[in-house]
Amino acid sequence: MIRNQGEQLFSNVSRIDDCQSGISVEFFLHLSLLPSVVIVGVLSFLQKRPQKFAIDHRLAFLKGRFAIVVPLDTIGSLSNRWSYGFAYGAVSSSVLLLFSERYLLFDVPNWARAIVYLIGALEVGLAYFPFFACLSTPFRMVGAVLGILYSVGWIIVTVWDTFTCPDGKILGRYQKIISQWPCILSFIFLLGRFLYILIKAVRIRLQLEPEDPEELNEQHQVQHVKRLLRKTQSRPLTWFERRVYDWDPYFKFPNRLIGTAIISLIGLYMMTLADYSLSDVAFDQVERWKNTLQQLVTSCNQTEPVEVMIPQLEEFLDVARISWLATTIFASLNSVAYTFHILVCYRKHLKRLWKGQKSFIPEKFHKPRSAVSVASIARYSGWQIAFTLWGYLIVHFVYFLFAMLLAYALILPVLHGNVVAMLNTLGTILLTIALVIGLVILQVAMVQIFFLQNKMSPTDKEKPLALNNRKAFHCFNYFFFFYNVVMGISTCILRLLCSIVVGTWLVSRIDRTIMQRGYETMDAGYSTWIGMIFADHYHNNPVMVCFCQLLISNKLEKHHTSAYATFSDAMPESNVNNRARRRWVLFYTLLKNPRLILLRKHHLSASSSSSSPSQSAPSETVVRACVMASQTQNSLTGLQSLPEITVTPAEDC
Repeated sequence: MIRNQGEQLFSNVSRIDDCQSGISVEFFLHLSLLPSVVIVGVLSFLQKRPQKFAIDHRLAFLKGRFAIVVPLDTIGSLSNRWSYGFAYGAVSSSVLLLFSERYLLFDVPNWARAIVYLIGALEVGLAYFPFFACLSTPFRMVGAVLGILYSVGWIIVTVWDTFTCPDGKILGRYQKIISQWPCILSFIFLLGRFLYILIKAVRIRLQLEPEDPEELNEQHQVQHVKRLLRKTQSRPLTWFERRVYDWDPYFKFPNRLIGTAIISLIGLYMMTLADYSLSDVAFDQVERWKNTLQQLVTSCNQTEPVEVMIPQLEEFLDVARISWLATTIFASLNSVAYTFHILVCYRKHLKRLWKGQKSFIPEKFHKPRSAVSVASIARYSGWQIAFTLWGYLIVHFVYFLFAMLLAYALILPVLHGNVVAMLNTLGTILLTIALVIGLVILQVAMVQIFFLQNKMSPTDKEKPLALNNRKAFHCFNYFFFFYNVVMGISTCILRLLCSIVVGTWLVSRIDRTIMQRGYETMDAGYSTWIGMIFADHYHNNPVMVCFCQLLISNKLEKHHTSAYATFSDAMPESNVNNRARRRWVLFYTLLKNPRLILLRKHHLSASSSSSSPSQSAPSETVVRACVMASQTQNSLTGLQSLPEITVTPAEDC
């Protein structure tokens, strides 16, 4: 029987090796570099550089062409987010190919593998560059045509390679169909998106549809600022909104996070399939070894100790196979939940930074370096994908160990009829733990009852931190000293186990540090997360973006007004009237917000210059501002006040 299984496995492997589809996706990846360079060259020729260099004077006929082609804006752009996400999905198979040995076309020394993988990453980036460049180019019609042609080529090759040679060594039959359908779906979506862009560009060219205006701010950012200026009625949140997700129509995730989430989900899908198939093959191989050992035991007479181990080995293999399969499901669901939860935490952390809250961040990260924050944007996507995939394997192994412990501690004794012995052992363990916890609670209760002074007010929730019965407390402290030494040993071990379990469970969560307080800088993943959200906060704050758009619009309006002032009958306002209006607006603003008086430029310069002890007393301006602030606060309680932005306390994500 073993020989037949080996022959069947060998025949399947030989059939897989003999399958030739004419052109494979891996080989087409190398061939696609030539059309990719051509497409990038065409898009670069169409764009003009805003600044001229010395070469432009020598080659004046180019007229500043061949500008840098940007694949996508990972900081400020929030348009075409799902298109970029599916473009990342199309890249996912080739990104995962870099982790395998199939990418290496020839043997290289071990020390040179890092260089080969770097070259491979650059090659994959250049091969898929046209998808991103055709989506982001301002020349919509040309980009759509080139994107359609390039997408059709990739779809034909991928579908041909998938359906002509569907078998694989890991998943067996239909391996490529199972693993490649997310990439094929992404290519089809991109093809449809390019067709839509082409049709829209043609309609704009024929003046059947207006062209979208180019502005700094997005519509959802404008609505967010309007919501801040409105006085909204707070409504009670449902359980799903409090515990899971509270949808905000005026917040959009950047394309960087959507692309990262899509690649992480596709990578988890492929890794889960590979994990299940490889574990099945491994357990089958161990089962064959067990059968071989059993045949040797039956053929020999003096192997009684080994013969006793055979049933235990069979039971261990059955329990391990079931435990691994069950934990595969739980580890996959855990990793998928983490992928979506990171998006929730990104929005929550960014909103807190918009409100000026930094209490959820360690104090060392309150002012990250600018270079570190910008570099974090480049590192985040790759690190998040790697953390998610490696975290799945680590968490899966930890879940497997807990499942085996649970099976041998509770389930197998019940199946073998050893319920009484299991209950005795379990009862002893639980009673010991309960006594330890009970004595800890007893110490707290005795201190609460006998060694604290009474409440200073009946409305106080707790007694004050003031000792009572000091002599009795010293005796209490002396006798419990020896017991606490013994209990401290078990508490130390428990602390270590909890740290290992929690740290392993949260290893794929880059938004939380797994280091102790004070050592957060050693967590490179968490430092990358903090730098990224600070960079997004400084570049995509809706209030700041809308303010800049108002400045630009006002400047353009003044430019057009000055250019056509001679054709207008209206007389421009004098500088005196403009100055008077500005001063009235300033007076009204300071009257409604007296605390801003202390933040004016001349007051800050005066306060910084007066640093002598003799001038430490509050100035007349400070006292007057405080009085005005208190009067304004009292008046707002009786009248309808201007809308305020309520700052909610920080919550742990």
